[in-house]
Formats: sequence, C-alpha cells, structure tokens
Amino acid sequence: MTGNRSAAMAQARKARMVGIVIAATMVVWMGLQFLGGTLGLPERYAFLFDFAAIAALIWALVVTAQIWRARRDDKG
Repeated sequence: MTGNRSAAMAQARKARMVGIVIAATMVVWMGLQFLGGTLGLPERYAFLFDFAAIAALIWALVVTAQIWRARRDDKG
C-alpha cells in the first residue's frame, strides 16, 4: 500500500509542476509579447517567444499524458 501512496504522491507532484509550468508560461509569454510591442522589438523576437512557449506547452502535454497513462495503468 505504501508503494501506491508514494506513486500517487509522485503523480501529484508531476501534476502540480505541469500546472505551474502552464500558468508561468502563459504569464511570461503575455508579458514578453507586451514588452516586445512596447519596446518595438523586431518580429523575430516575437517568434522566439512563441516557440519557447510552444516548447513549454508541449512538455506539459507530454508529462500530462504520462500521468494519465500511469493512473490508467494503476487502475487496470
């Protein structure tokens, strides 16, 4: 039973990390978009910010899929 509890705790930590990454990514991305427009930075920086945000969100999607599969396998 202890193994299940520690696995559930690990999944909860992963899920919490995913939530933090998603929220922080959106806040930082919006801030950088605003800052870039305000400072008149070239469009290539906007694309750089966009790609960095996409990379973070893809990571979050992969980890979420891992959590989902682990929970599904634990129940089966």
